[in-house]
Amino acid sequence: MRTTPRKIVTTALLLLAALPGFARDAATPAQPIAVQMYTLRNVATLDEQLKIVHDAGVHAVETVGTQDVTAAELKQLLDKYAIKAVSTHVQLADLRKDLDGVVAFNQTLGNTHLVVPYLGDKERPTDAAGWTTLGKELGEIASKVQARGMTLAYHNHDFELVDFGGKTGLELLFDAAGPALKSELDLAWVARAGYDPAAMLGKFSGRVFAVHAKDNAPKGEAADEGGFAALGQGVLDWKTILPAAAKAGVQWYIIEHDQPRDPAAVVKAGADYLREHLPAGATH
Repeated sequence: MRTTPRKIVTTALLLLAALPGFARDAATPAQPIAVQMYTLRNVATLDEQLKIVHDAGVHAVETVGTQDVTAAELKQLLDKYAIKAVSTHVQLADLRKDLDGVVAFNQTLGNTHLVVPYLGDKERPTDAAGWTTLGKELGEIASKVQARGMTLAYHNHDFELVDFGGKTGLELLFDAAGPALKSELDLAWVARAGYDPAAMLGKFSGRVFAVHAKDNAPKGEAADEGGFAALGQGVLDWKTILPAAAKAGVQWYIIEHDQPRDPAAVVKAGADYLREHLPAGATH
């Protein structure tokens, strides 16, 4: 039997479709759902971590620094599983000392969002003036990366939400930074600081690049998991939060859990919950 060119092409496409990386074009994830790789840090290998993301039906991640590999190695693994890096957590110290290197690494990945994830004790302002000064510095960095086609965002915990004369440290920081700096609101930490996540989303409307979609367990529970819960299985009111997030212009809903007993189960539960409950028309 003679094999026609059309049959050859069809066979080749079927073989490619069986590969993880062919499942979806990594450049255009279908839904605005991603996974923060910190959630999977205790899974043995980076390959296994990305397979968990892929198997949960998620095609976007937020990386942590370089993930301890070269940019080329990381890009190869992301492509293998048809996963796109949509943002990365970069320590403030690295932005200060090697901005060019950070930008170059992420350009290789095709990532355009850099996020300051955490401030160490020595980096944290202790008064209103300090938050304003830090905001101005981040605004300057944001302008520099913006000129290279990138965006800088800031991710909160609870220590930024201390009140200074009617404004939180987080608000002072963003007021001083100017519009180039975007927000990545961690909604579980907002709630732990005593604030309503939906109301906080309203305060930062138009500047919220992404949210960390994570949940808090009922008080006194899940002590071995830092008091966190899988998304939709805790105490946060997602029926109110998700519409508020869409209204605020959130582009990405990034699943995270700080201390999961079962990382794969947490990722799958979060992805399933978001797919079912994201408002119609939620896009990135």
